[in-house]
Amino acid sequence: MPPADAPLPLDPSLPRCHWCGTLEDYCRYHDTEWGYPVADDRRLFEKLCLEGFQSGLSWLTILRKREAFRSAFAGFDVEKVARFGERDVERLLGDAGIVRHRGKIEAAINNARRALELLETESSLAAYLWRYEPDPAKRPVEPVTTCPEAIALSKDLKKRGWSFVGPTTMYSLMQAMGMVNDHQQGCWAREAVARERAVFTVPR
Repeated sequence: MPPADAPLPLDPSLPRCHWCGTLEDYCRYHDTEWGYPVADDRRLFEKLCLEGFQSGLSWLTILRKREAFRSAFAGFDVEKVARFGERDVERLLGDAGIVRHRGKIEAAINNARRALELLETESSLAAYLWRYEPDPAKRPVEPVTTCPEAIALSKDLKKRGWSFVGPTTMYSLMQAMGMVNDHQQGCWAREAVARERAVFTVPR
């Protein structure tokens, strides 16, 4: 979670990562969520699903539809989404508030079912995902779109039957859930995220 002194309301004068520009939606997400470590399974499942829906689209599109996604997908409760059937697929295809892509909708439902299977042998989704945390000492200086650990995570999830979990999507998940700190040098949030990670207990 972001520190208590996170800049709210937004301070436009703060130096931020270039990707968020001055758009309030991006800045708020950047300042309060992106890169902060997450251990809650429901939040992680939501992030995983939304990263899949984002494939081929802008993240801004997903951010602006996030509340509609939460409503449409039962708050991303894994057990509830796993019970969705064809009637739910048709309902979601008719929901203008979300991204109406059959493949992505069916992937979210499939992934909820695969998540329940994973939880038969894992203590939590969080514990499973955090196992793939890259070694900070081996992180490249230049920006990247994937890494060996994201490739390995993608490969294992696909082997388990998950979909829309490619290496680039999994690296985006790692960025979003605080597994890697990709805030740029000079961004005010880089050190805030580092401090949060330093006191974060990795799920086991």
